[in-house]
Amino acid sequence: MLIVNTETIPGQNIVEMKGLVSGNTIRAKHIGRDIGAGLKNLVGGELKGYTELLSEARREAMDRMIAEATAMGANAIVNVRFSTSAIAGGAAELYSYGTAVVTESV
Repeated sequence: MLIVNTETIPGQNIVEMKGLVSGNTIRAKHIGRDIGAGLKNLVGGELKGYTELLSEARREAMDRMIAEATAMGANAIVNVRFSTSAIAGGAAELYSYGTAVVTESV
């Protein structure tokens, strides 16, 4: 499955548009990560626990979007975007969306 954040794919013609596809996940902070993040805030630096959490969430949201596109018969997703939002104290949603299409090589 080709996935791009542009409207076109070099070397490919879009021959059919299948429609909007999306995937999301909602993740809550982990107490162990919170303690580590609190300590890291004192001395500075990357909050690796949160970086890993967001990477996992992004992958899960993308996997769900890809599964939806595959079920529609698409072989590519164009114009992919990501969005995050706070859901509740300590929980956030990561949402990915794009347009499922069928492409052919030029």
